[in-house]
Amino acid sequence: MPIVSGSGETSNTHQLNKGVWTDTGAPAEAPFNIIGKRMPLKDAYRKVTGEGVYTDDMKFPGMLHCRILHATQPHAKIISIDTSKALALPGVRAVVTGEDAENRFGVLPVSQDESAMAREKVIYNGEPVAAVAADTEEIAAEAIWLIDVKYEPLQEFLKPRDSLKDVDPELQLHDKVDKKHPATNIHKAVDQEFGNVEDAFKAAASMPSAQFKFEGISHGFTEPHSVLAHWDADDRLQLYTPQQVPHYTHRALAKVLQLPMHQIQVIRTMVGGGFGGKSDPFQHEMIVALLSKKTRRPVKVTMDREETFLTGRGRHPTESKVAMAFDKEGKLLALDSDVIIDGGAYGSFGVVSAYYNGVLSNGPYRIPAFRYHGKRVYSNRIPSGAMRGHGSVNPRYCTETLVDMAAVELGIDPCELRLRNFLESNTLTPFHKFRITSNGIREGLAEAMKRSDWKNKYGKLPYGHGIGVGCAWYISGSALPIHWNKLPQSTVHLKIDMDGGITVHSLAADIGQGSDTMLAQCVAEVLGVNMGRIHVKSTTTDTAPIDLGSYSSRVTFMAGNAARAAAEEVRHQLMAAAARLTGQRGEYFDFLNEEVVCRTKPDVKVGFMEALHEAQADIGALIASGSYQSPPLGSTFKGSNAGLSPSYSFSAFIAEVKVDPETGFVQPLKVWAAHDCGKALNPLSVEGQIEGSVHMGLGQALTEGLRYRNGQLLNSNFLDYKIPTPFDSPDIEAIIVESHDPEGPFGAKECGEGALAPVIPAIGNAIYDAVGVRMFEVPMTPDKILKAIEKKAREEANS
Repeated sequence: MPIVSGSGETSNTHQLNKGVWTDTGAPAEAPFNIIGKRMPLKDAYRKVTGEGVYTDDMKFPGMLHCRILHATQPHAKIISIDTSKALALPGVRAVVTGEDAENRFGVLPVSQDESAMAREKVIYNGEPVAAVAADTEEIAAEAIWLIDVKYEPLQEFLKPRDSLKDVDPELQLHDKVDKKHPATNIHKAVDQEFGNVEDAFKAAASMPSAQFKFEGISHGFTEPHSVLAHWDADDRLQLYTPQQVPHYTHRALAKVLQLPMHQIQVIRTMVGGGFGGKSDPFQHEMIVALLSKKTRRPVKVTMDREETFLTGRGRHPTESKVAMAFDKEGKLLALDSDVIIDGGAYGSFGVVSAYYNGVLSNGPYRIPAFRYHGKRVYSNRIPSGAMRGHGSVNPRYCTETLVDMAAVELGIDPCELRLRNFLESNTLTPFHKFRITSNGIREGLAEAMKRSDWKNKYGKLPYGHGIGVGCAWYISGSALPIHWNKLPQSTVHLKIDMDGGITVHSLAADIGQGSDTMLAQCVAEVLGVNMGRIHVKSTTTDTAPIDLGSYSSRVTFMAGNAARAAAEEVRHQLMAAAARLTGQRGEYFDFLNEEVVCRTKPDVKVGFMEALHEAQADIGALIASGSYQSPPLGSTFKGSNAGLSPSYSFSAFIAEVKVDPETGFVQPLKVWAAHDCGKALNPLSVEGQIEGSVHMGLGQALTEGLRYRNGQLLNSNFLDYKIPTPFDSPDIEAIIVESHDPEGPFGAKECGEGALAPVIPAIGNAIYDAVGVRMFEVPMTPDKILKAIEKKAREEANS
């Protein structure tokens, strides 16, 4: 039975202090000493005091400054680029264009469609065209305006539906498009159908359907893109970048620069927010490397806020037509969706996005018939990519809205309807065969209902006040990596010094979610030592083993398991040493509070340091490696790998809002956010992730959206792009649900992304409860809500 705990004055907090222990020879259950304890993140002090060093803080002797010239046309041939005036400006040391780097790159092997700078034509307003390295930022900024670029405009594709049409080859934005649509700008088309969808709808008692529209949104991270490159005395490239996935940047640099990877070191600097927006290899990373190579001097670029917006990779704008079928008892019979996904100028993670929009729309429910037609298209807008909750957020709003519509039509409480359809633990989903190893969504929804007083509020609050529910699921890492191979998906190395200091080497990027702290906790728990002994090094490709980075909520599950495996290898070495010292050969030893204790004779024990020195005397340096690879999973049809994960998180949120019917303004009052994270390794961190997800979800729900005019982004700053401030945030009650995943490290699974998806439908359904209007466009801005209220009033007056 999952255990529920949480924050808030009214909460009934139950702190779990037991967990599943899978180490060979260990007991079925063992008390945790580090796991489950509230503790600050390892880098917290550096961040709050300003001691943290970000890329823009770095200065090297002789360093040059880079500025990038961006395209001013959404789609045009490049007739010529004249850099002579820029090169003649005193203080300018080098200029590069697309001709300096022929090789294309991209995050996915199947979508290598980016160049360091535009070649032959530009495909969005803001695409890098040329770049300058100069003695100062001011000189570099002046120089880029001296570069003369002549364009010949081409037909623009600014609406995603325009990209569905057949066009001449010269109007295709990329030479590689979907094989089924070779004359279009369709990047990837996905068609999946399982079960008898038509019969399900014929038998249905309720068939809610709607067309939804979602604007694209930005990650809104605080730190703008900033990268520094230099070539060292051994003629090796050193690239400093706040990357979520240093390994993918490492690969891309090798391809663009035509160098072996061992001639490149990528150093991850402190990351001032990512949310998926720093997980692609980027053009500016290639540009500074090219300029540094050309000048033989360090080169740094720090983008301004507009340039950071133009770099893009935010959530895809989406148009969705969705229908669901229910029987009279509220049982879900079918889901049918047709989706157009605006990918913007590049492929990025788009093939994955095209699949995720379908397969992740199913859960957290059991749906016996399913049909999905999804088309991810290229357009002349800024590139879309992966953003927190990648591929699940927009379809989740669609399905959760329709579930509520069915509940109203069938006269069933919306929470009750959901409870009748949830997936169960230890089951496989229909068709896709996703393995549900643990699931605490029932307990989470029940607790959220209790704390919110749902039964006494839903449908009973005064006009203008409402309460709504939204549920979701998400992956704990992708079971198959983007660059598929047989190597482990995560590897961790441990090295123990003579004085007992333990260094953890990993390339899992800490982007603020606390993964360095999590790795230290896993090692400290296994070895029974205090956290002060653990030092995590997770920044350089030279010293850290390959890890596929911080995306798809994979780090806790995969890197955490790898860290635990490495620590258990050291544990066995120390156990053998303790057995020799105590004469208790064949006995099992517990590692607790810096001691190694014989389990059957608790009075027989040695200190951690004594056991360490005995082990080092016997076998030399204690160095261990642990890794994680997902087990074989899933089905065998084409595309069946998409959405596969070794575990899934589940969320159930309830939101209460106040809506002003005169203005359409929505004031979120409180959110009860229940999230099943398996096991809260650090409850303080988990609560922070839940609260951050709620805050980000509120932004997409109510205020955030990228606006264009003739292909030009209009709101590329934090004044016009309206991110909610802390003053806009409601009271958030984070409810931690612990379902103890049997394969997660100490029972843990993801908590950083899945908790975003249910926020938006909870708000949308609460608006309906408050004023009786359904919102089918996101963000749900006051003008849209007011128009819906006025339309409803006219319809009621005419009926």
